[in-house]
Amino acid sequence: MRTQLQRRILLWRALWLLCFAVLWRDTEAQLRYTIPEELKEGSVVGNVAKDLGLDLSEISNRKLRIASDSGKQYFSLNLRNGELLVNDIINRETLCGQSASCLLPLQVIIEDPLQFYRVEVDIQDINDNSPSFLSDTKNIDVSEATLTGARFHLEPAQDADIICLLNKMNSQMNTETLILGTPHTMTVTISE
Repeated sequence: MRTQLQRRILLWRALWLLCFAVLWRDTEAQLRYTIPEELKEGSVVGNVAKDLGLDLSEISNRKLRIASDSGKQYFSLNLRNGELLVNDIINRETLCGQSASCLLPLQVIIEDPLQFYRVEVDIQDINDNSPSFLSDTKNIDVSEATLTGARFHLEPAQDADIICLLNKMNSQMNTETLILGTPHTMTVTISE
């Protein structure tokens, strides 16, 4: 009696495992691509068809297409080769502000049979913003007796790129070195 019950339990577990395996195979896969902001129109993000394991013949036969979760279509799909292309220049600071991450979600839709795939495009920040101060000029009175190498306090500059990088660093809790793309200079004018 007990052996028969154990067999039934084992059979049910095997059926559940089989159902789970079949459903797992047919559930949405997730693709994630990473690109820098400001890519020119027509730049290749990745090959969706290849990454989903589709043949080139399936692209048109199964009506492969994408839909944006946001209002604007930042990307398009090349139906000849399955490449995901940049449709419009993407400015990360405009799109995501000072958020640590900037993800653009997409849906890839394939028919016969109908399947949906979730795609995320991670927009990485580039150093495209110069630091700016609250005021264009700052007058500092320096005495003639001031020694060479003396330091003077300046107000901090605001840089949208650095703020994004710092937010990302804080969210990831790891240490990175901040390297500005170009050196920033300050001109000191001495007037008598």
